[in-house]
Amino acid sequence: MSMGAYDESEHERREEKMSEVDADVDDDRVNYEGRVEFDSGDSTEALLDQFKQIKSDAGH
Repeated sequence: MSMGAYDESEHERREEKMSEVDADVDDDRVNYEGRVEFDSGDSTEALLDQFKQIKSDAGH
């Protein structure tokens, strides 16, 4: 068979393999119990000013 020739049996084998469902996968769900807190820190304007300052310092 030449390079690039169509092999129907190979195609069917790959299709069958791709359609199989892996039932052995650990599908247990983990429930998180607790709290999540976010510290937003500086305001958006303060962060933008800091970014501009860093950019201008890096350019010099």
